[in-house]
Amino acid sequence: MGILYDDVVIIRQPEKEGDPNVITVNCPDKTGLGCDLCRIILFFGLSIVRGDVSTDGKWCYLLFWVIGKPKTRWGLLKKRLVGACPSCSSASGISYYRSDLQPPKPPDVYLLKFCCLDRKGLLHDVTEVLCELELTIKKVKVSTTPDGKVMDLFFITDTRELLHTKKRRDETTEKLRAVLGDAIITIDIELVGPEAAASSQASSFLPPEITEDVFDLALSDSVRSGTFTSENVSIVMDNLLSPAHTLVQIICQDHKGLLYDIMRTFKDYNIQISYGRFSTKPSGKCEIDLFIMQSDGKKIVDPSKQNSLSSRLRMELLRPLRVAFVSRGPDTELLVANPVELSGKGRPLVFYDITLALKMLGTCIFSAEIGRHMIGDREWEVYRVLLDEGEGSGSVPVSSVPRNKIGEGVWKMLMGWE
Repeated sequence: MGILYDDVVIIRQPEKEGDPNVITVNCPDKTGLGCDLCRIILFFGLSIVRGDVSTDGKWCYLLFWVIGKPKTRWGLLKKRLVGACPSCSSASGISYYRSDLQPPKPPDVYLLKFCCLDRKGLLHDVTEVLCELELTIKKVKVSTTPDGKVMDLFFITDTRELLHTKKRRDETTEKLRAVLGDAIITIDIELVGPEAAASSQASSFLPPEITEDVFDLALSDSVRSGTFTSENVSIVMDNLLSPAHTLVQIICQDHKGLLYDIMRTFKDYNIQISYGRFSTKPSGKCEIDLFIMQSDGKKIVDPSKQNSLSSRLRMELLRPLRVAFVSRGPDTELLVANPVELSGKGRPLVFYDITLALKMLGTCIFSAEIGRHMIGDREWEVYRVLLDEGEGSGSVPVSSVPRNKIGEGVWKMLMGWE
């Protein structure tokens, strides 16, 4: 006997328009499961407004109240959430995340290559299609020619693992042709070899002066000193309230992917959440109570471990991503850095949000790259976007859009404040 497949994940539609959908997950537990589920929910563009998590160490029960979008594919979301849950046969013991375990076979990497006439918002429109098709962008190389053409190279993987079929490739090219229209010149998708696939995991040379300290928010003083300051983040740890768990109480400002950022931190520290509640207030504040324990089943009593966890949580809540500008002679390069989980996964939809923000600002992209780099002692996914300084293709010169306005627009889109 076991839980029915259809009952592992249940998504209930709201009774009243505007109310959140409720996602229920009932399955065997493992460390990092909450992080994996929150990442999928974030990938589908949903906002978690409330959460409730409980586990007895073998079986877990999770509730997420989420705000969806008109185009949310709830059936596909359920399929992805079920796929992230451990099988019922694994309920005999809890599984802890180990970074030294044999990693799963990496997915096949494909090269999507197309040439077309340039226009404002082109890169975002293409990125939107790829996201809708569940094609993950591993690396992108975009270049613009003087005569107004663009050559785009996307190294992508397929969540559905069907891109080797003609039907899936035809579906992809048809949707891209539909959004590009008459601007398209050539388009092709091919499986790349091991060498090309390996090189797609790391971008070109990152200047040595680009360190974690350089990624200071390119925002105005009013934003810098407003809602996102250390005074607005409270993290308290308590070992007296529970005989078996450390209680972590967090009060902070809400942002897109907040619960994912918290869960990702606990996953990297190999910490199990036995019970937790998350709620957002009308003021935009979030209150989170989490009862946690280490992988050995004990509380966190070592002050140095408490301080390390608290410091990392504070950093992730204040600056879950980094935004910076770098001058390249007469050109301006926008850099966005996103920390990578120890499991190798990066935050979803970052490139989508960057391109959407620049499209809304009317600022065109001359070239773009995505790659992974070690900055300090952590791996980061770094997005490098060279902004178009010219007047061609309907672009707005960067000189007419102040850096702090571009930085604010990108930051607000990444944080879900637009």
